[in-house]
Amino acid sequence: MTNAAKKPVFADAGDLDKADDRLAGAGFAVDQFGAPHAEQPGAALPAGEFDVLVVGAGLAGLQCARLLGRGGRRVLLADRKRAVDEAVHTTGIFVRRTLEDFRLPEDCLGPAVRHVTLYSPARRKLELASAHDEFRVGRMGRLYLRLLSECRASGVAWSPETRYLASEGAAEGGDSLVRLERGGREFAVRARFVIGADGARSRVARDLGLDENREWIVGVEDVYAGARADGPPRFHCFLDPRVAPGYLAWVVSDGEETHVGVGGYAARFDPARALEMFRASLDGIVDLTGAHRVERRGGRIPVGGVLRRIACARGLLVGDAAGAVSPLTAGGLDPCLRLSTLAARVADEYLSTGDPSVLAPYSGRAFRARFTSRLWMRRLLGNVRTPLLAEAACAALRLPPFTSLARHVFFGRGSFPDVRDERARLLTREAPSS
Repeated sequence: MTNAAKKPVFADAGDLDKADDRLAGAGFAVDQFGAPHAEQPGAALPAGEFDVLVVGAGLAGLQCARLLGRGGRRVLLADRKRAVDEAVHTTGIFVRRTLEDFRLPEDCLGPAVRHVTLYSPARRKLELASAHDEFRVGRMGRLYLRLLSECRASGVAWSPETRYLASEGAAEGGDSLVRLERGGREFAVRARFVIGADGARSRVARDLGLDENREWIVGVEDVYAGARADGPPRFHCFLDPRVAPGYLAWVVSDGEETHVGVGGYAARFDPARALEMFRASLDGIVDLTGAHRVERRGGRIPVGGVLRRIACARGLLVGDAAGAVSPLTAGGLDPCLRLSTLAARVADEYLSTGDPSVLAPYSGRAFRARFTSRLWMRRLLGNVRTPLLAEAACAALRLPPFTSLARHVFFGRGSFPDVRDERARLLTREAPSS
């Protein structure tokens, strides 16, 4: 690998086939996104050598590409979608800790949410309220377009409707030869480093010999404009294995948009049917009469925790590809931004020095240790298989000692380790003794 001196600028903070069938049955394609036409018809295919190839232009890939491009790296960002604001997969819930640590554009965020209501199968309620603005729902299509604009302004090459085929190590050096396809035309690029931001079933992980996700749930939601709900902005969460086995159903209403969704283990339910059943049960909670469905979202959500081996000399993984999602809540935006920011710093330092030891802090093993309690709670939630058991669990949460636990789950600030502190701790621990 050749080295290039430059100034660092990173000071800112189940069953595969069954899952595919369930998602396809919910009303959207699993393996292709958007209509088959290019952003710029006839545009030349990317060619040549790049410092970094980022595969996937969700939040994780956009954050990595933006930071590396701003740092002067030659970056190619490739995604299967025609446009980044199509086929959004996430509800877009940003928690208070993220909002405090990352400067997100105000016009890409909905009103603040302080209230959460947890419902049992019998619709007995636990009301939770915070003195702080705990959540804001991102306008994710708008945010992705904004980040892509920043990427391109920083010199990042953007290749939409581009399918990742495979990569292999070059005969000499540590570079990768990567095969891509766009518009039916296969082509190859050479990259010194490959970042896999290509989702829960990462092909980049496979080709780099890194760990792959083995456990996930599937979620499907409809986004509405014009729905009516009484009271302040609120998250309504429903613990009911009949419509959300192993997870939750939800209504997220911030006064501007309303998200209605279900999630669970693919082998245990039909997401489309469960969503229809759930939506029909919402009288008195949200009025969808006259509301307009803006879009349907959905996809796999890895819930096995951060994967252990997420980096090697040829590249690394970020976002869902790295399993960077809370095993309990399935919240992924805070882990996504933190891990992607660390990934950009580590990749930049590695490209500058060629020293494999700088990749050591980018290890899922250290992060997994911080998720032990959430992994155990994931197992408990996954085993709540009957309405009777869910009713008992909700009754326990309404008791004062356990209400504190519910408040911690919804309002706690430990969703993901602070990667800056974690990196400093690892470097200190791994430093040679005097």
